[in-house]
Amino acid sequence: MSVEQQEVAQFVCMQAPFSMLHDSACEYFVSHIDSIYLTRENQAQWLQTQTPKLFLIRSGLYDLVDAKGDVVKRLAQGDYFGYPSLLTGEAIQNRLQVQKEGIVYMLAQTHFDFLRHQYKPFEQYFVRAHANRLLSSHYKSKNDSWSERRISELMTRTAITLAPDASIRQTAKKMKKHGVSSIMITEHAILVGVVTDRDLRNRVLADEVDPQDAVSSIMSAKPKFIFENNRVFSALHLMLKYNIHHLPVLDENHKPLGMLTSTDLLRQQKSDPVQLIGRIYKAHSIADLKRYAGEIPELLRSFSYNIEDISLIGKLLSGLTDALTSRLIHLFQEENGAAPTSFCFICFGSQAREEQTLHSDQDNGLLLPDDLSEQHQAYFKHMGEFVCEQLVECGIRRCPGNIMASSDECRMSVSQWCERFFKWIKSPTPSAMLNCKIFFDLRFIEGSNALYSGFCEQLNRISRDELFYAAMATDIRASSVPIGLFNKLKTQKNDNNHKYIDLKKRGVVIINDIVRLYALKAGIKRANTQERLDALLKHSLLNKDDIYNLKDCWRFLTQLRFSTQINEEGLPSNCINPDKLSSLERHQLKEAFYLVKQAQQAAAFKFARGSL
Repeated sequence: MSVEQQEVAQFVCMQAPFSMLHDSACEYFVSHIDSIYLTRENQAQWLQTQTPKLFLIRSGLYDLVDAKGDVVKRLAQGDYFGYPSLLTGEAIQNRLQVQKEGIVYMLAQTHFDFLRHQYKPFEQYFVRAHANRLLSSHYKSKNDSWSERRISELMTRTAITLAPDASIRQTAKKMKKHGVSSIMITEHAILVGVVTDRDLRNRVLADEVDPQDAVSSIMSAKPKFIFENNRVFSALHLMLKYNIHHLPVLDENHKPLGMLTSTDLLRQQKSDPVQLIGRIYKAHSIADLKRYAGEIPELLRSFSYNIEDISLIGKLLSGLTDALTSRLIHLFQEENGAAPTSFCFICFGSQAREEQTLHSDQDNGLLLPDDLSEQHQAYFKHMGEFVCEQLVECGIRRCPGNIMASSDECRMSVSQWCERFFKWIKSPTPSAMLNCKIFFDLRFIEGSNALYSGFCEQLNRISRDELFYAAMATDIRASSVPIGLFNKLKTQKNDNNHKYIDLKKRGVVIINDIVRLYALKAGIKRANTQERLDALLKHSLLNKDDIYNLKDCWRFLTQLRFSTQINEEGLPSNCINPDKLSSLERHQLKEAFYLVKQAQQAAAFKFARGSL
């Protein structure tokens, strides 16, 4: 080697994958590369070609840009590009934009192929890098689907606010000045109420209220609201459930940002699923509900073809189940009288996480005040049995484990529920761990918010136990991902001798368990896996790259899982035959499982190392 080549070799040998290979691999690479000084002026000469090459950046700064003009990744010293086309033989899709000129090493296809075949770790490194790029670029790409858009993307106005002691006349004048149909009432920058033009008509003009009275006398106190990072679908669901047309939008610190109206949202979509949820909430009879529920399977199939992120079906299905449950509770009270005391109907598991599939069953319960009379207990027993039985009639299967409000064990007082959780936490047997996986994912559906909030506060206090976290981490470590030696997929066979991988048990469930553990440790109250990961970005328990990897893997595996169910491929529920995937999809699947395995090991090290 010349002195110049020795200097290049010193740099190359420090870069992966050469840092893991024999020196001969580095020597071959260095002796077959071309060195170019890449600038904005000559980038077209070197890069606008249909002949694929491997590029290694020595210096400079570059943006990798896709066909839409979106930046896929910022590249700097030690980064590679060009390998996707070398691996797949497909046409070059992305292009490079020079931000800061520098030196780039370039290796031709024939020499890249030689290193692939001669050094297996070399090939594995670039296969994994390509799969990881596919995960990230596909699931972080911008999506025009209405259901994927964040609320913040629709916000066009800043918050219009007034203090509670402002007069009704001042309120009307301010609404006229800003051309709005509603206004937020705030006290010390905290939302306390909402006033709409309908309130001015019905509560002021119709009742001949003095316009000089304080606006607090006619406002809707403690209004429903939504956070800026929630999705459009969540806002629509909330509006339909509570029949509201103005929804305040807050930031994560509960500071008012603006108002979202039903008109704003309806302008974004004309979706049949949302219309169906609206019809369910307004159903007048059990017969109506059964008829609407019968539309769900076909509706989901058609809906799946119109969205890019098919995992959103989980939110849609859970929203439909919520609507059916809520409406059944109201129909029960119409028939049997209003509830004699406060109550809270809650859900667990996949419904609580808003991650239901076509094969999900019921997981629900009733949260009740302490010291109920026998008469009151009988009323809620009747309610639980009615709701669960009618959900079955609507196509939502009974829980095999009897985790339903019709069961005495899932219809208890706050004290009884807390005692049950406390036993699981203090005695983390395998059975207790299984229960924790289900019951620690919980969500409010209908009834008293105060009762539910009080219960969650108690639950948060009793779950602060390091030995409990260690037991959960140990349990997570016991589950295995289907990756064997040499990064090969490990399959099972059914009675027909067909190969398959259970995406739920061997992938999605493990991610859910890992994220639940970190969320409990951080005191995060949300149940949805993606929302828990978003909330974890504000904590130091996981670094951002690991969080984004888990988000990408969860969405990718969920996408495959739903596709299998919707296309009815004849495999067991939640399973997929990897042989039916394309080569790139198999690479993605391997990479997803590899990253899940890494997250498993990290959780075990962080939480369970003291118990090893």
